[in-house]
Amino acid sequence: MKRKMLAVVLSTAMVFSMLIGCGKTEETQTEASVATEEASSAETTVTEETSSVAAESEETTETASEGDLLQSIKEKGKLVVGTASGYAPYEFVDVTSANQEIIGVDIELAQAIADELGVELEVQDMVFSSLLSSLSAHKIDIAIAGIAPTDERKETMDFSDSYLFATQSILILSENAEQFQTLESFSGQPMAAQKSTTQEALIQEMLPESPLVSLDKVPDCILELKSGNVAGVAVESIVGEQYIIAHDDLQFADASFEKQKESAVALEKGNEDLLEIINKVIKENQDNGNFDKWVEEYSAIAAENAQ
Repeated sequence: MKRKMLAVVLSTAMVFSMLIGCGKTEETQTEASVATEEASSAETTVTEETSSVAAESEETTETASEGDLLQSIKEKGKLVVGTASGYAPYEFVDVTSANQEIIGVDIELAQAIADELGVELEVQDMVFSSLLSSLSAHKIDIAIAGIAPTDERKETMDFSDSYLFATQSILILSENAEQFQTLESFSGQPMAAQKSTTQEALIQEMLPESPLVSLDKVPDCILELKSGNVAGVAVESIVGEQYIIAHDDLQFADASFEKQKESAVALEKGNEDLLEIINKVIKENQDNGNFDKWVEEYSAIAAENAQ
């Protein structure tokens, strides 16, 4: 009987011990599971926060990369302006000066913008067809060269408000005035224009039957006209006037293109702060009559240089 009782006690103790052991195991497993879940949750949270910070950082970098041209100009202390001489009175070489400096309406505007920014002006002269690509290549800060703000150009760059307006005209030899009185009379006749300009595009559009001579500079086109190699040179009226002053044998044809030519400053997209300053300078010099004065002054100088 005693042995029986002892066996029962031992059995009960073993069962109780097993129950306690199971309880501890389940508790341990539960604690481990909770810890694992908490760690996973914490890791997920950290990952999400890191991703969020990275995204914010990337966004900040992108934002900072836009509109930093003004800051760059002020840091280096100079405004680098691209232009294309040979387009008087906008920009041309002053042959009477000792260093053959580039002068003109656009250079006056460039200087006024540099003065407003409180920096030095550096002018880089190049052919017109290279101007706009030099902007995207960051070789120049802005381009001022009687550039027309066409819809096609606006797709890749920004433009200021227009600062000069002119009609699109055709220069001819005075002796041919009777022959060329309408736009249709030029059809089939060789025509000249500066390369990559709106005048070149107008000839291609309005006179598709006319052979086109595209040259880098307007003076080269004038030489072709005076040599009898072309019937006319497409120019804007502001540019053509000084050639008429300098050459008695040249005049505007009665025929002209209907589209008006506007000129504006070109710069890379995303620089609204600089654009606002440029527009301010343009308006000030339109209101005070400086543009009219500059056109008259530099047309006279260009005509005198050409004689």
